Amino acid sequence: MTPDWLAQLAPSHAPPAPGWWPLAPGWWGLALLIGVAMVAVTVWQRRPQVRLRRAALRELDLLEAMAADDAVLARELEHLVRRFALARFGRAAVASLSGPGWIDYVVAHGGTAWSGAVGAKLLQAAYGGTLCAERTRWLSGARAFFKAAT
Repeated sequence: MTPDWLAQLAPSHAPPAPGWWPLAPGWWGLALLIGVAMVAVTVWQRRPQVRLRRAALRELDLLEAMAADDAVLARELEHLVRRFALARFGRAAVASLSGPGWIDYVVAHGGTAWSGAVGAKLLQAAYGGTLCAERTRWLSGARAFFKAAT
């Protein structure tokens, strides 16, 4: 044995660092899960009821900001709620309703703020009767009807 036996060994080297590609199976599963979730959210958001509710709520916000006159607000609000109900529940269920029957229908489908005299005052104001404005209850009733109906 020679005393220089360590010098005769090959130099030591570490194995190469692992690369980031190809991905491990867990990463492929996570990527697949994220893709499926994105597709599901997109499909869920494009449902007709969701689009209808969002459009109605946007128009309600515009009405709230634009209508200074209570009679105009009452008329436009009643038309908006009726258009929404026709689109959501169908012509057969909504078109023949008027007066207290219409208000009862809205109250039964989520617009509870319109119950009692508030709904009657809304109809009176919308169709040229006496004006007893209860803007906040009118708007909150319409908003609740839009959210509960979908």
